[in-house]
Amino acid sequence: MSEASRPGVAVFYRLLRKVIDVRPEEARVLLWCWLYIFAVLSSYYIMRPIRDEMGVAGGVNNLQWLFTGTLIGMVVLNLPFAYLVKTLPRRRFIPLTYRFFALNIVLFAALLYLADAAQTVWVGRVFFIWVSVYNLFVVSIFWQLNVDLFSPEQGKRLFGFIAAGATIGAIAGSALTAGLARFVSPIVLLLGAAMLLELAVFSVGRLSQLSPNLARRPDDEQPIGGSVVAGITHAFGSPYLVNVSLFLLLFAITSTFLYLQRAGIVAHSFASRGEQTSFFATIDLLVNTLTLVLQLFVTGRILVWLGVALALGFLPVLTAIGFGALAFTPTLTAVAVFEILRRAGDYGIARPTREVLFTVVPREDRYKTKGFIDTFVYRLGDQFGAWSVAWLRALGAGVSELALVAIPIALLWLVNALWLGRRQESRAQAEATTAK
Repeated sequence: MSEASRPGVAVFYRLLRKVIDVRPEEARVLLWCWLYIFAVLSSYYIMRPIRDEMGVAGGVNNLQWLFTGTLIGMVVLNLPFAYLVKTLPRRRFIPLTYRFFALNIVLFAALLYLADAAQTVWVGRVFFIWVSVYNLFVVSIFWQLNVDLFSPEQGKRLFGFIAAGATIGAIAGSALTAGLARFVSPIVLLLGAAMLLELAVFSVGRLSQLSPNLARRPDDEQPIGGSVVAGITHAFGSPYLVNVSLFLLLFAITSTFLYLQRAGIVAHSFASRGEQTSFFATIDLLVNTLTLVLQLFVTGRILVWLGVALALGFLPVLTAIGFGALAFTPTLTAVAVFEILRRAGDYGIARPTREVLFTVVPREDRYKTKGFIDTFVYRLGDQFGAWSVAWLRALGAGVSELALVAIPIALLWLVNALWLGRRQESRAQAEATTAK
């Protein structure tokens, strides 16, 4: 029986064909990819507003130190993770990683239950760092698996739609927290987040069984081998990967500029911690609703029709315009609208396009180098952004001045994006020619 002739899969396949260009052998894989990333993003978005509220409670002026702690956390985790990738097949190292993080969530729930008011502030600071590490690792691992499963051509067609599963999970998680934050202890929410990771582990097992249907490589369940430090050395070993790193670095710097400006404005706009958490969760809900529309109906078409270069250039252009607007109207409404549009543009267009970049690199780089870039390089950008904002504020810069500084960074990012997109397309063409 073919994949598309199975009763449940046949219905799913017919629905998919109305939205995207999908092949019969891809239908079940997409279904499990959706469930996998739905569980991961639901877990994260349950915790994200709790993290943001704890970051504000720990002191807005301390946020740059929390970003420094996050960078250290990335260094601590990258090498052990690279060792797992080197020695174990993906069907084993992915579940081990997720269960490690689930155990951490349960531990934080226990600490919050036992801590007094003063201790809760410090637990919150550590939790802020940990969630920031957690988010990048668990999402990066998901996309590492996807760029290993799918070819460049499949990535252009399918990654936007796959990312929609992440958005639905994010909507579910943020809606749950937005509705319950005023009435339910964060401990209960954290335990729910831990349970969702086990659903992700189950989905990984199903994808391991289905991966031969895509037939990209006959040995894709074998240990990758290589060096533990290959992810670090390879990231600086070719102009292509250096520019992938630069793309993410500039994205992270501008994201941190916006995040810290938002944190300062919110701290002065709401007195109640519950109101702050609800505001953060509401922003998440609006972002993910808009993102879902883009992913289902826009992203795949943009990638196929316009190509990778123009799709990558969209977010830097939006960022330059947004900071320009914020320079003239530094208000809560302006920063909220800018964040909603920028994050939706990232999740809906830039993120799926960025993942396509890794479909044309060697398999070892899809896991080790991608993991290093997605985690350490991203948080290095946080550092540049956080400490730059701290120094500029010490010199007397306000929201408007900070926005003006971010504009040339966004324009440099645009040049990088256009170069990188053209290089990806030439590599994909060469790979397709070799495969014939």
